[in-house]
Order: sequence, then structure tokens, then C-alpha cells
Amino acid sequence: MPSASASRKTQEKPREVMDAAEDYAKERYGVSSMIQSQEKSGKQCFLVLRQQQFNVQALVAVGDHASKQMVKFAANISKESIVDVEGVVRKVNQKIGSCTQQDVELHVQKIYVVSLAEPRLPLQLDDAIRPEVEGEEEGRATVNQDTRLDNRVIDLRTSTSQAVFRLQSGICHLFRETLTNKGFVEIQTPKIISAASEGGANVFTVSYFKNNAYLAQSPQLYKQMCICADFEKVFCIGPVFRAEDSNTHRHLTEFVGLDIEMAFNYHYHEVMEEIADTLVQIFKGLQERFQTEIQTVNKQFPCEPFKFLEPTLRLEYCEALAMLREAGIEMGDEEDLSTPNEKLLGRLVKEKYDTDFYILDKYPLAVRPFYTMPDPRNSKQSNSYDMFTRGEEILSGAQRIHDPQLLTERALHHGIDLEKIKAYIDSFRFGAPPHAGGGIGLERVTMLFWGLHNIRQTSMFPRDPKRLTP
Repeated sequence: MPSASASRKTQEKPREVMDAAEDYAKERYGVSSMIQSQEKSGKQCFLVLRQQQFNVQALVAVGDHASKQMVKFAANISKESIVDVEGVVRKVNQKIGSCTQQDVELHVQKIYVVSLAEPRLPLQLDDAIRPEVEGEEEGRATVNQDTRLDNRVIDLRTSTSQAVFRLQSGICHLFRETLTNKGFVEIQTPKIISAASEGGANVFTVSYFKNNAYLAQSPQLYKQMCICADFEKVFCIGPVFRAEDSNTHRHLTEFVGLDIEMAFNYHYHEVMEEIADTLVQIFKGLQERFQTEIQTVNKQFPCEPFKFLEPTLRLEYCEALAMLREAGIEMGDEEDLSTPNEKLLGRLVKEKYDTDFYILDKYPLAVRPFYTMPDPRNSKQSNSYDMFTRGEEILSGAQRIHDPQLLTERALHHGIDLEKIKAYIDSFRFGAPPHAGGGIGLERVTMLFWGLHNIRQTSMFPRDPKRLTP
């Protein structure tokens, strides 16, 4: 097997090859890429070379720069092998529909194998990117979810996966960019803690020397402590752990949280509106900066364009209950929304207001965590809110209790051991501004913005009750 000795000085990405076609039609180009596919026909062999989400057709043909042995050699390189290729860029008379670079191809003069893939792949990438079709045709090869996740390194090479996780990276970048421009400070919070962040039993216990500790269900308590420390506006991006035995399309035991906390002057809606605007800026940024990735995802998973209003639609919980009851749903005033009712409400809101994104305000106090501020005008309500995308929750937030006495009372009401949260409560004893915030699930935002069907599609290496590898 020839060694990899191609000069990397002339290497270009396939997407750049097209742009250079006219200026460098006679100049040799180098491409380092993976072989996506190849097809031998007589004295020539067509290769599809791929880098990330872009690919270009290459031709190896018997002539001045290629022998019969070279054509045979190229045809027998296993798929997904990494190669260095040198050749000349040529325009084509007919568009190449199977490649992202449709107007040019690379006429190969040299090819070197850098890393040879095993000949038998656990899944075929062409099968993994096949568009979803209602009433799948018999015999159409598809790849099921477990096969994808068991062989995630291969699955992540598909153009769809490449686009999804570049979009997800874009969400983090836009979140950080928007909040930094708004004067927020990025913080890092501990993930090993002495007491459950949210109360309740849905927490992972870990051995901590001679004691037990817990994996943080939220950075909530530490965000608040930073507000008490006079940081005023903070955000963080980091892992969140939930020991929920939920094997649904939207639950993970570990996900990435995008969290915000902010002091306010007059009303918690100042914070709620700031968070909503941050999400709107993310939606705008995705639509403006990531059209290539959006179109790539839509090829496999067609979806209606995401719609949102400015300012963001805000409904109170009682209004949502009225809409659901009008649609035939029986719910109590202090009952939390079930997943089916969330989705139904999303459809009702879309029909009435033509938006996929909205805020639901004034949740019942009974269904919120112990640190949630009660509504001073209605003891059964709270100053809390959720934000929804395509009928599913992506953010949960609220005004936090900043009075240590009331906080103590609410913690006792929830059955929380005060000794374990003593440091948290004590942080409010030396002056604490009114504040509010919220937590966003990164994987869920990614899934719902593009109308995907399962959160495991948007978690690079997902963790759920049945999966701990790879």
C-alpha cells in the first residue's frame, strides 16, 4: 500500500475546490478526505471524497497520470478510509446531484492511503442519511436508532449529524455571544454537591470519601449565590444530571444546561423578557448564519420553518387551561401539564397566534421547586414561567425567594433537610437583591427547532436509563 506522502501545502476543502475551478484549472490541488463511495467502470473509477458535511466527485482514469493498476487500486480502497488525493479541478457539463460540489470534479493524478478502514462497516452512511418517507417502501435499507448509537463514531460522519452538531455549536455560541453583549458574566458551578438541587428523589448519589454526595440537577443554587455576591447578571453552560427513569423521546439522564440568572429592579418580567429575547436572538442567528446546515437537516427530516413573534407571546397558566378545557381536556387548576397536553396546547397556540415559541407564566405554586417565589396576589400561583418550542418545554424559570425566612419555610414544606442547604440559605442573610432566571436544555432546543423526533439525535453521546456507552 502506498504511503501517505502527499504535500499538505496545497490541500483544500471540497467546498473551496469549486470556488477555485476557474483560476486554477491547470494547477494541481490536494484534498485530504474520507472515501464516501466509489464506482469502477472500465478504465476509470469515480470516487466521492468527503470532508465533514461537504463532498466532491473525483475521477481516476487511465491516461498520462494514472495506470490501470492505479484505477484498480482506487476502486479497492475500503469506504471511510482516509486518503490524500492530488489532481486538477475540472468543470463538468452536467451537475453532479449526489455531491455538494455540483459544478466541478477532481481529476486524480496521485492518491495515497493515510488510514485504511476495515472493509465491513457496521452501518452504511448512505442508508443512515436516507430521507424519511411515510409508508416506507419494502426493501429500503434504513438504520435503527440503537445501531446508530452503538456505532456513534460512524453515525456522526453523516452529513445530517455533521449539520446537527454544528447547529448545536451555533446555539452555544449565540447564547454566549448574546448574553456577553448584554453584560452578563459567565460562571462555572460545582457538579458534586451536598444536597439535591431541586429536592425530591430524582438525583444521582455518589460516594464522596466517607459520605454521600450528589450530582447536580441544576446550577440553580450557585447562580443565586453569585447574584447575592453582586455579580448582577450571570450565565453558565454545563452538564445537568437527572436520575429519572424516563425512556421517552425527550428525556436524558445527562444533558447540557444553558442557565441564566439576573437581578431585577421592579418586576420579575424584566428577567423573563430578557431570557425570551436571548432565545429570539439565537433563533435569528441560526436562520441567518446556518442556512447550509438547516437545509442539510431538512433533506433528511423535512420540517415547517420555525416561526416566532417579537415581542414573544406570553400567556398565563389560567389562559392555557381555558384553551385546553375548550378543546375537551379536563384539568385541575393546580395540575401540571402532561406531555400530551403540552403538545396539544402548542398546536392550539400555533393555530391561534401563528407562533412556535411562546411563554407560559404564573404556574401553580404546588408544581414548582421550593425556591420559587409565590405570587403575592394569589397564594396558589407562583412568579414562575416555562418557555415552549413546537409544543414542548425548552426552559423552566422563575423569580427566586431571596428572603431567608420564607426560603426556610418553603424548604421545610418540601421536606428538605435544612442542614444540607444551610450554606445556600445563609447566602441570603447578608443582603440579597430580587432576582430570577431559568434553565434551557440544549439538546431539547436543538431537537425542537428543527422538528426532530428524538433527543438522542441531538445528544452526541446520549445517556438515558438504558444507555451508558459509548
